[in-house]
Amino acid sequence: MSRTVEATAHASAPVLAAYRYCEAVTGQQARNFAYGIRLLPADKRQAMSALYAFSRRVDDIGDGTLEPAAKQRRLEDTRAVLARIKDGRVDEDDTDPVAVALADAARRFPLPLDGLDELIDGVLMDVRGETYETWDELRGYCRCVAGAIGRLSLGVFGTVPGAPDAERAFEYADTLGLALQLTNILRDVREDAGNGRTYLPAEDLAKFGCAAGFDGPVPPPGSDFSGLVHFEVQRARALFAEGFRLLPMLDRRSGACVAAMAGIYHRLLTRIAADPEAVLRGRVSLPGREKAFVAVRGLSGLDARAIGRRESVRRRG
Repeated sequence: MSRTVEATAHASAPVLAAYRYCEAVTGQQARNFAYGIRLLPADKRQAMSALYAFSRRVDDIGDGTLEPAAKQRRLEDTRAVLARIKDGRVDEDDTDPVAVALADAARRFPLPLDGLDELIDGVLMDVRGETYETWDELRGYCRCVAGAIGRLSLGVFGTVPGAPDAERAFEYADTLGLALQLTNILRDVREDAGNGRTYLPAEDLAKFGCAAGFDGPVPPPGSDFSGLVHFEVQRARALFAEGFRLLPMLDRRSGACVAAMAGIYHRLLTRIAADPEAVLRGRVSLPGREKAFVAVRGLSGLDARAIGRRESVRRRG
């Protein structure tokens, strides 16, 4: 999967302008993501920004104020843009800078662009107001909106030659995406409820007496909200443990990027576990200095080396 790409320094002015636009979108709207990708070399950073900018466009349609029918039309229009990118029908002078940048990134890296179709499918599930009875159902949604992004990102990162178990890299990238998405769901449970959305599995809500939902800063009367959160945290931690097996398969800077992005969410999960009801009072986040520490730790390679040692012991056992 490792692949040498032409340096973007040789790209045309329109392509470089398109990448600058995507990097601006990423810097303004994706702070956690931006902390990670700043650790990448320029060509990978630009490709990741193009992926983010396209994904953000899809998410913004789903989260916007249009009527559901209008959202569906806009999403299908976006799918048509993606089809043009897949077919190589986007010229450098196209008026859509995101399409120009993503088309160039797809020429440079082996991106599984069908993952962006999956993202659109997942956002259409949001538009239709779908809910999830079981974790298996929710996992299917998470694979669309987050696992697919993990697989696309791996298309940019590649794996180091001879990495053990490299054939499972896409599986681990997918699982890490699920871990991040479940953390997002826990963090945003109150905000999502205010927007009429419920993501946590209905059977879990019923089990912990939370079927009434979360429309205030305190848990539903008589519920075990802390029990619900700890149950979902345990599930997310298991996903992180599985997904982190990807790290030793990546080169140093790609591994640092993944360790930084995933590490921020892993620490966020720890904060949520320490004070479950905080997610009902407001948005839980990490201060900038803590994010910077996670980024430095990722760049040091400590996490990747530790996981590599554990995996080596596991394989020998």
